[in-house]
Amino acid sequence: METTELRRGRLIDHIHLVVHDLSASRRFYEALLKALEVPMGGSGDSYFWADELFISSANSPAAQGHLTGRIHLAFQARDHAMVEAFYKAAMENGGRDNGPPGERPYHPGYYAAFVLDPDGNNIEAVFHGPAQRSADSVKITFDR
Repeated sequence: METTELRRGRLIDHIHLVVHDLSASRRFYEALLKALEVPMGGSGDSYFWADELFISSANSPAAQGHLTGRIHLAFQARDHAMVEAFYKAAMENGGRDNGPPGERPYHPGYYAAFVLDPDGNNIEAVFHGPAQRSADSVKITFDR
């Protein structure tokens, strides 16, 4: 499969992970998001969120009392250094190695690291190689 163009930000509206230990997950994800330069969006007693990612405990009303199953979630990274910072933050904050930073055979320039979060989810940071982006993010403003 040869890929010459990727589009991001139009398929997924949000992802909701329901975790066993909210404190452990908050420590883990806050460290990863900081390494990826993504600010936290907000939090409450049973949840926290950043951009499209919403994480809650099973007792959160949105969770309906059930943990999510094992998933693979990949974050975008700006460069190799950001992938490496992601991996280091994960290892220092309760993550387990699932593939250290390095080139992957998915397409030329694919540089990624894989870690397991406290619930066993496969979390990745990927840099797809030098490319031009049309925008850093999509900004949505709601009419009130």
